[in-house]
Amino acid sequence: MAKFTNIAVFYGSDSSEWEVSCRSGEYTASRIDDTRYNIYEIFARFGKWELVAFRKKDSMRVTFPEGARPQINRNDFTVNVYGETVRLDFVYVMQHGRPGENGLLQGYLEMLGIPYSSCSSFVSAVAFDKYACKRYLHGADIVRLAPDAFIRKGADIEEFSRKVAGTLSFPVFVKPTDGGSSFGITKVKAPEDLPEAIRFAFSEGDTVLVEQGLTGRELTCAAYLDGGQVKSLPVIEIVTENDYFDYDAKYNGRSQEICPAPIPQGLAEEISRTTCQVYAHLGCKGVVRMDYIATDEGLYFLEINTIPGMTSASLVPKMVRTAGMDMTAFLTTIIENS
Repeated sequence: MAKFTNIAVFYGSDSSEWEVSCRSGEYTASRIDDTRYNIYEIFARFGKWELVAFRKKDSMRVTFPEGARPQINRNDFTVNVYGETVRLDFVYVMQHGRPGENGLLQGYLEMLGIPYSSCSSFVSAVAFDKYACKRYLHGADIVRLAPDAFIRKGADIEEFSRKVAGTLSFPVFVKPTDGGSSFGITKVKAPEDLPEAIRFAFSEGDTVLVEQGLTGRELTCAAYLDGGQVKSLPVIEIVTENDYFDYDAKYNGRSQEICPAPIPQGLAEEISRTTCQVYAHLGCKGVVRMDYIATDEGLYFLEINTIPGMTSASLVPKMVRTAGMDMTAFLTTIIENS
């Protein structure tokens, strides 16, 4: 018997990733088992939470036109649908970026006592900030971390850039600490281009990470909880036509995402083991994807994605299919183990 009745799939966000989030949310909602749950799709952006569509058990999907969408009551997390007050008792979080990936939504749900699919508010906040996440892993002796430098908006960019040029080797990657989908990221090959790249990254957030570039194979792996046990999915290798795995490569077909990755068995096992160790060390929940670079020196951790993309073409669904698992059954596992 299912633990929950009314599943709310939250998508949209207050960040540049909101359109990607909508695609992920719509795909996820379409794959949740409607023989077990009632499914309610909620579009949330800049404080406006509205019911886009719903699908009751064994029934057709019903949509609401824009301007006539029922609003979510945030005092008790209910929604009125055709005169019926529906209490939403579980949230599948598919908000890429703020507030669904940085812990704010999770904090709200925790205060109301409503279970949800993703990491806790604390873990989400730590993992969402690339610099904070690396500091949390520093000293854990799980995986290598690339040298980096951190700057907050308001600091002297020119002075900071001079220090970086003296401590890191170029190329470097300049990225907002709290963004995703490669928004605001620049690969900088020369020190004189660094200040402009930092200003560009500040367009996405108040803090920026400058990270030494690494040469190697880009690999990614996901982990999830099943019956209290952390399990991993098959490793994917990303081969991009572009200079790096940027937004264009991710979403406009300018990359190959090979699953399972054509890598030595030992490396695949190391990545799977490392992913599960990082998952456990951070205290993750739900399905979480981690990105790596395999260099001649060894494996380096890049970042963690606590709300990974879930469109039909996204990395996690590819891993699930390669593992021989049914996507609907996989989502049920995530929901029932939350």
